[in-house]
Amino acid sequence: MVFLTVTNLIRVRGPDEFWRKRRIFRLAAHYIGRRRNCYSVAVRNVHRALAYATKARELKKQDMKDLWHTRITAACEQHNITQFQLKEGLDRANIMLDRKSLSNLASWEPRTFESLAAVAKEKLRLDGFVDTVDKEYPTGINLNLKDVMLEQWLKEKK
Repeated sequence: MVFLTVTNLIRVRGPDEFWRKRRIFRLAAHYIGRRRNCYSVAVRNVHRALAYATKARELKKQDMKDLWHTRITAACEQHNITQFQLKEGLDRANIMLDRKSLSNLASWEPRTFESLAAVAKEKLRLDGFVDTVDKEYPTGINLNLKDVMLEQWLKEKK
């Protein structure tokens, strides 16, 4: 661009303003009324929406962790073992499963989770582990590793 006076140079903001506004208007395209058409209103609403989106991503992660914890705790109570004992027993048996995997097994493959709980309980029994963290034991079915794994597996194969 060629400017004949300094005043025209100062008044023209150049292509940067166009692209900056275009980015905001594209993000505000689904809004209604002045929130969509007026830049000063659109920019406030877009910034607020982006802040909410950022917070929502963090809350989604926290909600998923809470869901996994609830599923694992419920499944552990069914098999008369605490979540701490389950995690400790699996770690000692070198079975490295995260909370998401354990949660999926607890809800979609209860027999597999039952076997994992039996393995964890047996490993803790062999190591002589005493749980000092959880004083209250859940009321569920006592698991025996031999009963859970071998007999059920043999019955299903035949």
